[in-house]
Amino acid sequence: MSETILSDDQIASVMRGMNLPVQPQIMVDLQMEQVMPDPDLNEIARLISRDVAISGRVLKAVNSPFFGLRNTITSIQKAVILLGINSVINIVNAIAVRHELSQRTDLTEQEIDDMNRFWDTAQEVALVCTAIAKQIGFQSPDEAYTLGLFHNAGIPLLREKFSNYHEVLVESYNGKEKRVVDAENNLINTNHAVVGFYIAKSWRLSSNICEAIQQHHNIIELFGQSNNQGSDILNLLSILKMAEHIVGNHKIIGENDTDIEWNESRDVIFHYLGINEEDFEEISVICQDMGI
Repeated sequence: MSETILSDDQIASVMRGMNLPVQPQIMVDLQMEQVMPDPDLNEIARLISRDVAISGRVLKAVNSPFFGLRNTITSIQKAVILLGINSVINIVNAIAVRHELSQRTDLTEQEIDDMNRFWDTAQEVALVCTAIAKQIGFQSPDEAYTLGLFHNAGIPLLREKFSNYHEVLVESYNGKEKRVVDAENNLINTNHAVVGFYIAKSWRLSSNICEAIQQHHNIIELFGQSNNQGSDILNLLSILKMAEHIVGNHKIIGENDTDIEWNESRDVIFHYLGINEEDFEEISVICQDMGI
């Protein structure tokens, strides 16, 4: 896998100027239970139920079309049993992290709107990643969800550190540079993929997720390496890029009507997955039927 072009000194300098968000305690508690030899479903349901707001949002999420449940679920315990521990924990993580990173009291109304739009988009990308993973037979839809949720987690921190970061992002998506992150590297000496990698690493997310976050704007180079066939990381990145395009991430994050990155990487992704434009259109329609 290709390494970031930033030096260790540059990375250390930038990261010293930031406070990585602390993993919300409910995420820590759930992860500790998750890695037990025999996770206790009742304990996981109890942890979730401690927060009324999180419980309500979990039930709303599990009853969405993306999970395809026939009957409405009204019990956290039933949700855990039917969806599985990993899926429920991912939903809780999405809610907890959004809450944790949105608790600043000095945000303007515009910044609050931007933050809400950012997390709404992350949630949609995560859900579409799950749907795509199931459609193409990827064995770890939970990992696809996690990547969709956290792949841009560096953006809120960089918004906080750099007053001009909104303009930097728009510049990044205008296609003048080879990669989206190149404009960020030139203008602020770091990028959201690097910062997101360190967030994921500090939260002890899987190595696949951490690497995919770091590399998610390095598609052409990665997919051009012939020894990467069957790579879980490339599978995850294929799913992510399709999900970003379906959701319209380029419009929301980059304020660009044209998805330049997708147009440049689509063919190598299709070739890697063994699909064509018609297959992708079918995937898109299924996701749209689910509410996107």
